[in-house]
Amino acid sequence: MRDRGLLTIVGVIAILALSLMIMPQVIRAETFPAAYQVTGVTKNDLLNIRAEPDVGSEILAHIEPFATAIEVLDISSDGKWGRVGLPEGNGWIALRYLEPTPPTDPFEVPRPFSCLGTEPFWSVSLYPSGAEFNSPQTGAVPMEVITEYVSPQGYLIRLQEGPALQRTLIVSRGLCNDGMSDRDFGFSTHMFLESPDGNATFKGCCTLDHH
Repeated sequence: MRDRGLLTIVGVIAILALSLMIMPQVIRAETFPAAYQVTGVTKNDLLNIRAEPDVGSEILAHIEPFATAIEVLDISSDGKWGRVGLPEGNGWIALRYLEPTPPTDPFEVPRPFSCLGTEPFWSVSLYPSGAEFNSPQTGAVPMEVITEYVSPQGYLIRLQEGPALQRTLIVSRGLCNDGMSDRDFGFSTHMFLESPDGNATFKGCCTLDHH
């Protein structure tokens, strides 16, 4: 009887092992948007961005073979394509040519990271070497990051501009549109300006993309 029981257990284990082998591949869960970089593309080639997640779809643009800081907004239902933003819309890149960019520090906002708004036009950009505010009225103005906090839902960034002006960005994950194009961004933001001339609030979108 014990031999029969042992054979039964071995048979169950074999069936479970076979089931695992033939199960469809489970797509790894990941928080989007996320930063990626190009991999597996030769230096004399280009990576296509297509209109739809299909190799026969229209080519909208190209990416250089060693490009980094590519913001993937989400992935296709089959897990083979990543949706990315373009200047005037969105496109799709085959994920087999992309790999996640590991964060330099999980407790810091990833760089590059840029937020922008319209009416009025403004932008705040964080780089590995610093930060700056830009608008048609001021031009590029350097800033210092005073504090930054990271959560699964987004970021809080406080920046000092000159001796008496501070900007605080509250950034949330979620698709955002700047109202100027069909492009989707991966984050939305509210910026609070503290100034001797009066405080103000602004809305905008943010991106991990290097553009």
